Amino acid sequence: MAKDKTKSKETKSFFGVFLEELTSGSLLIPILAIISGLILGGLIVAITTEDVYTTWSRSPIEAIGLGVNAALKSYAALFNGSIGNPGRIISALQSGEAAELNRAFNPILESLTKSVPYIFAGLAVALGFRAGLFNIGAEGQLFMGAIFAVWIGFALKGLPTIIHLPLALGAGALGGAIWGFIPGFLKAKTGGHEVINTIMMNYIAFRLSEYLLRGPLQRPDTSNPISPFIEESAKLPRFFGSPIRFHLGFFVALLVAYGVYWLLFKTKWGFELRTVGINPRAARYAGMNIVSVTVIAMSLSGALAGLAGANEVLGLNYTLAPAFSSGFGFDSIALALIGKSHPVGVVLAALLFGTLRNGAIQMQIAANVPIDIISVMQALILAFIAAPAIIRTIYRLRAPDEEESIVLIRGWGG
Repeated sequence: MAKDKTKSKETKSFFGVFLEELTSGSLLIPILAIISGLILGGLIVAITTEDVYTTWSRSPIEAIGLGVNAALKSYAALFNGSIGNPGRIISALQSGEAAELNRAFNPILESLTKSVPYIFAGLAVALGFRAGLFNIGAEGQLFMGAIFAVWIGFALKGLPTIIHLPLALGAGALGGAIWGFIPGFLKAKTGGHEVINTIMMNYIAFRLSEYLLRGPLQRPDTSNPISPFIEESAKLPRFFGSPIRFHLGFFVALLVAYGVYWLLFKTKWGFELRTVGINPRAARYAGMNIVSVTVIAMSLSGALAGLAGANEVLGLNYTLAPAFSSGFGFDSIALALIGKSHPVGVVLAALLFGTLRNGAIQMQIAANVPIDIISVMQALILAFIAAPAIIRTIYRLRAPDEEESIVLIRGWGG
């Protein structure tokens, strides 16, 4: 029966496995975790509003009303900043003016743009989870991908875009793959834990980027630690005029997500990878090469994280500076957990995080709510995902089967 169930999953479509998990209830915890995080985030906004404190001693009911209004105002600003003002969108569609359309649709397109590095980095960690590896080094691999991509971007001149851009993206993937190969090889050959090794590789990547930006990669006309601008032929094309930054990288990310799905669920090697992740002893007994699966999985995971860094320099910044990443590699752990390590789930979680990050700026301006509240929401969601017993207790859900618990433990790299 288990064999038939596994075989049926192998023949599912791109969304089939994900939707099966959704309808079966295994994705209920992440969904409720997101809802709970948003509710608690609104509660924090309400209780930290100064007017609530000053009014509480005079009228608790009025104070509660002020807190609710503050939470609703902050989420309205978050929506307008990340999706767009509905009234403005309707007005722009009626006018048909290009400038108005750009301004009206810029928020949602900017949210999609901000989600691109999250998609790549989330896929990187999710692929590691499927192999039973906890790749906490996505941030360092992202930095290495950016270094390789920016060097190819400005060092090679006179190439057509059809050659230069794929070379730069490939270089970014190669840089991340090298940084993933090292801890993968150490894990497979010496048993060195990938968590410790990837953490150390992160700091090596950070310091290496600082050295290169003050040496071989530094722009010659400045004393600031910043690289030269990449050539026009290495830039990811943008689809609309200023101020919209939406570029080809979004569709590349979706294509890569489908590629990861195909690799995991439609190939023999993907089946071996998932088998090693669930039960390495059984995989070894079945004749699977644990060493090669571990090394290749970590290398591919690093390549995906490297593409996140390449996207930032080729699609948005066009140059490399220290601390250019806002923690995409570390947030990717939460993305993989929320998305249940499935490519579709990771894409949806990345869109959520990109939307929250983009709307946070408008929330701070319009509602006077600190931008850090978004980090608090993300932390709450991650905490609920990491401790699902809290969600089950709150919403009175049944405990998971023993088999599901084992898979989740292996997914954390146990």
